[in-house]
Amino acid sequence: MNPRWISVLFVVLIAHAGLSQPAGDTDRLPAAPDYANMNHWAASPFKADNADRTPTDTLRDHQSTAPADVFFLHPTIYTGKRGNRPWNGAIDDAKLNKKVDESTILYQASIFNGAGRVFAPRYRQAHLSAYTLKDRDLQRDVFDIAYQDVRAAFEYYLQHYNEGRPIIIASHSQGTTHAKRLLRDLVEGKALQAQLVVAYLVGIAVEADYFQTLQPCETPDDTGCFVSWRAWRRGHSPTYHIKNNNIIVTNPLTWTRTTDPASRDLNKGAVLRKFNKVLPAVAEAQIHDGLLWLDRPNFSGSFLLRNPNYHIGDFNLYYMNVRLNAMHRVQVFLEGANGENRADNN
Repeated sequence: MNPRWISVLFVVLIAHAGLSQPAGDTDRLPAAPDYANMNHWAASPFKADNADRTPTDTLRDHQSTAPADVFFLHPTIYTGKRGNRPWNGAIDDAKLNKKVDESTILYQASIFNGAGRVFAPRYRQAHLSAYTLKDRDLQRDVFDIAYQDVRAAFEYYLQHYNEGRPIIIASHSQGTTHAKRLLRDLVEGKALQAQLVVAYLVGIAVEADYFQTLQPCETPDDTGCFVSWRAWRRGHSPTYHIKNNNIIVTNPLTWTRTTDPASRDLNKGAVLRKFNKVLPAVAEAQIHDGLLWLDRPNFSGSFLLRNPNYHIGDFNLYYMNVRLNAMHRVQVFLEGANGENRADNN
């Protein structure tokens, strides 16, 4: 992973509570995306992009033959001093798009190319500092703009590409902020819920009462459910953390919600600074009071990780476990669907 990107993101993503409050409004709103334009997709099976890549030659990109789809929503890459820039990032910002493509699309979206065709829309993402805006009306407007794009992309995907295929929804950080809402608005309680393989809602808390019928997964084999976690070093928690909360956490090594510790020996491989290298047994995992706790990851140079918030590594510390689990759940889903079809024909 690009060292500069890691250093910047590791700082900003763990500093939500301490960001300054730049003044601004939504008057200078960037133009809305047009999802008929392939340039407005960061990843699509109909073009070459970084979601097609795999970290080793032994892994394969199966998108051309995959029976399922993955709708991936990337985290906040619109960071740094906002200055006079709009609150929402522009779709045609070449520098921002390059950062998106070389960071989250390569290191996160690529996880899922073994399980399905990967669709990742560009959207007018909210600037990172929007998370700590004191002006709640402005904050709502900024995130609504980003969500409008996400919803429009998903609806375009459903109308033009899905054709009844099983769907995985995967997201991180701001992507999960929008994915939660998307699931509640367009999937939960709708006919589309029957097509949901699993939702990986990572990096943002998902409260136990957020959904009405969509349930957390309890085993590695469950489908039609969601998983979620936020990684922190053992013994630490966010400054805003409330003890004895109702936040759903899934252990990405066991895919259960028990508080039993999972040894790093169960970790099939992380993908960190160097994309072309899979590092096994890097991180353990244990659920603790709404968080995923782990000791300092075990890789060369990990002693430099002074901050206990491992937000940027939520997916990458467990890259192979997530990849294999997504593939497995698709297989289970398809076997279940085939069984129902056979029963209907009898």
